[in-house]
Amino acid sequence: MKFVAGWLSQMKFDSVIVRFGGEIGIKGKWTRRAYEKLLLKNIKRVLKHYGVSHEEIIRRLGRIYIKTRNAQEVASRLTCVFGVSSVSPAAETTSEMNEVVQKAVELADTVLKSRSSFAVRCRRIGEHPYSSMGICEEAGRRILVNLEKRNLRVDLRNPQFTIGVEVRDDCAYVYAETLQGVDGFPLGSQPKVICLLSGGIDSPVACWLAMKRGCTIIPVYFDIIPFTSEEVTAKALNVARKLFEWSIGFPRKVYIVSHGRNLETFIRESPRKLTCILCKRMMYRIAERIAEMEEAEGIITGESIGEQASQTLKNLRVLNEVATKYPVHRPLLGFNKLETEELAKKISTFKISTRKTGGCSAAPKKPATGAKLEAVKRAEQELDIEGMVKESVREAKTVIVQA
Repeated sequence: MKFVAGWLSQMKFDSVIVRFGGEIGIKGKWTRRAYEKLLLKNIKRVLKHYGVSHEEIIRRLGRIYIKTRNAQEVASRLTCVFGVSSVSPAAETTSEMNEVVQKAVELADTVLKSRSSFAVRCRRIGEHPYSSMGICEEAGRRILVNLEKRNLRVDLRNPQFTIGVEVRDDCAYVYAETLQGVDGFPLGSQPKVICLLSGGIDSPVACWLAMKRGCTIIPVYFDIIPFTSEEVTAKALNVARKLFEWSIGFPRKVYIVSHGRNLETFIRESPRKLTCILCKRMMYRIAERIAEMEEAEGIITGESIGEQASQTLKNLRVLNEVATKYPVHRPLLGFNKLETEELAKKISTFKISTRKTGGCSAAPKKPATGAKLEAVKRAEQELDIEGMVKESVREAKTVIVQA
């Protein structure tokens, strides 16, 4: 439906229709009920966080109806709640046909411009002395009669404006705009995961995709000073702050791991071309220890095939070998850079991630693109890997990112 908020500001809405993600609807009865209850809990968290008042929240099969005098703001806030497919500010009335049609005419008077086309769509649940088509036909007829001077026309295929009607048992809701949500599963419906978060473009998008599937995240940032600046750390925390805007009411903890000394050791004592592989394998080891501490169920990374030298299929296999206790999930595995950037813009991390702060100066000029596992293991045998891991985990700091 068209976004017509400018016109709708003249209409007094008292409700918001919240529609669930399509995947929730196809779940079994018990799972669906659990997901809907969790979604309701998350919605309440968001409204409380932003101080948006509401009078009542009603949960029905496939819907949540919120009674509020702040319908536009409530609808806007809920578009960022995982599990919500769409929302509509609406005006409530009874299910008596004349009342429904009259409310539709009032809304049409507010929305429809001169010489515009429109359609009336109706969804009905329950027993009523009329059909959904009957509502559409009568409302359309009355709109044409009452707004005759505007020279309106009905267009059922491609209308400029749509008047929506949802009849549910004894109540009915009339609306004229639908704001798209993010779909997915309610946050918290899946276990927590550890996310390797940098200040770049890819890893925040990977985190967000995991959240969309219901996982709460615990970001882990590897601080590689002196091979980068403190500005990169600040950028990573700002990215985390933006991600946490999608998880209102959940923990906002970030681990910061000092990784610069590990890199210095790799550069000093190992083949230079293996620096990136050794660095990333160490990150996986540390992430597994943190996953144990946090009782998480996996590790999320922003890697995609061929994006960097360390992300060729051969190198990813070498990286995977070191993760022995937890699976490594790569939501972006088949994404190209443009696709990732588009998602980064959608979730509002792109501008932060693209701020110039300098890259990693530890990267070799000719990194290994097809590292052999045997060679990597030989290099690691010369190092106190277990000691490096323990020290990194012991000195890791936790930061609570404020809203």
